[in-house]
Amino acid sequence: MTAPVFVDTPVFFDTNVFVYREDGSEPAKQSRADDWIVHLARRRAARISFQVLQELYATLTRKLKPAFDTGEAQEIVRDLTVWQPAAIDLAMLERGWILQDRYSLSWWDALIVAAAQSCGCSALLTEDLQHGQIFGRVRVIDPFASPAQTPEAILATLEP
Repeated sequence: MTAPVFVDTPVFFDTNVFVYREDGSEPAKQSRADDWIVHLARRRAARISFQVLQELYATLTRKLKPAFDTGEAQEIVRDLTVWQPAAIDLAMLERGWILQDRYSLSWWDALIVAAAQSCGCSALLTEDLQHGQIFGRVRVIDPFASPAQTPEAILATLEP
């Protein structure tokens, strides 16, 4: 039996995973977000975009109550740049527009999916889209949907 494609390919993180990791108001989601981040970072299979970093900074400093200090939020964002975030370019914008029209996605969700596709990811971790939905080669995984399963087990059971 061959290993599933999802085990050895990159996985894209949406902003909400990082927000839950930093926000202690939902400890179960905070722990789960940390499990996913640690698992995929160790395997060097984690991908993000500058859009994710921008949204994270805005959420940490303006939307959370109490808000993070700007210096602390900047440090969190800087630390994530080791993942070499994808920059939004014209090709990604074009892909985003196509996805927005084809799937009736919000513009920001379409850009996240486009970034995941551009990074060659097999999965997109987000709770903002339908779990199991497929966009080309990218499958949506709600990282909080199956808390009893490890990230590795979830990725291994997905069919390519």
